[in-house]
Amino acid sequence: MDILQRFVTHDELTGLPNGLLVLAVAAFGAVIGSFLNVVIHRVPREESIAFPASHCTSCGTAIRPYDNVPVVSWALLRGRCRSCRSPISARYPAVELLTAGLFALTFLLRSGLTAALPFDLAFVAAIVALVFIDAEHMILPNVITYPGTALALVARALVPNLYGVASLGDDLGQPPAWVLSLLGALLGALVGGGFLWLVGWLWERFRGVEAMGLGDVKMMFMVGAFLGWPLTLLTIFIGVLTGSFAGVGAMLRRGERDMQMLLPFGIFLGIGSLVSLLYGTQIIDWYVAKF
Repeated sequence: MDILQRFVTHDELTGLPNGLLVLAVAAFGAVIGSFLNVVIHRVPREESIAFPASHCTSCGTAIRPYDNVPVVSWALLRGRCRSCRSPISARYPAVELLTAGLFALTFLLRSGLTAALPFDLAFVAAIVALVFIDAEHMILPNVITYPGTALALVARALVPNLYGVASLGDDLGQPPAWVLSLLGALLGALVGGGFLWLVGWLWERFRGVEAMGLGDVKMMFMVGAFLGWPLTLLTIFIGVLTGSFAGVGAMLRRGERDMQMLLPFGIFLGIGSLVSLLYGTQIIDWYVAKF
């Protein structure tokens, strides 16, 4: 079923048109995106995400509720603070729109109105925050990756994801689905984080240069635990591919030939994880069908 058909069909549980539910999920995503902007700004600065309330980063004036409506307020204020007229970064509406779009796609393509939806949306939100923090500060905070990994393990126990591990059932005497799912999550975490750690260790050992930080490794523990090992390998492949294109493009633009130029790899791992979440099963099944 293509995306347009999904949009016009009715949800079996509620009887409501999927289009209406998609709009509701997208609106919820925009609100979460507004919260993610707080996370993106404050977490790298080791500030509380709860106190003080949202305020202008230039003059410190508290933002009124009617000036804090996702996307709309930024557009009406023409990207400036109402009090001091200082510019408000376009990153704010961009994060809100991106999160809204990703939440809508997750509902349409991945979860629907099921028990998996809250976990999938939480994973998307964590990835968006990590990508933008890494882009701005080149760090992947533990306060996101550690709880994210724990949540991923809980999610895989409560909502089994057997892709890539169900075939183990005969060998293990048909254990419960949640056991297989949790084993797959642990294997995915080891594949994701362990693979990056090994590559980084080997690169540093033989080239004497640090290839990547441990933040990338911890991020992939989280991604691997949530997606399982097949989609984790796809995530790494997409991350390396897109990162390579970006690196070459940056060198050509700057006229440099230095391959040691630092790039925030978390951005590309984030892109890979989102593509894998939404389309990874179809991509892998299509690839396997070729053989």
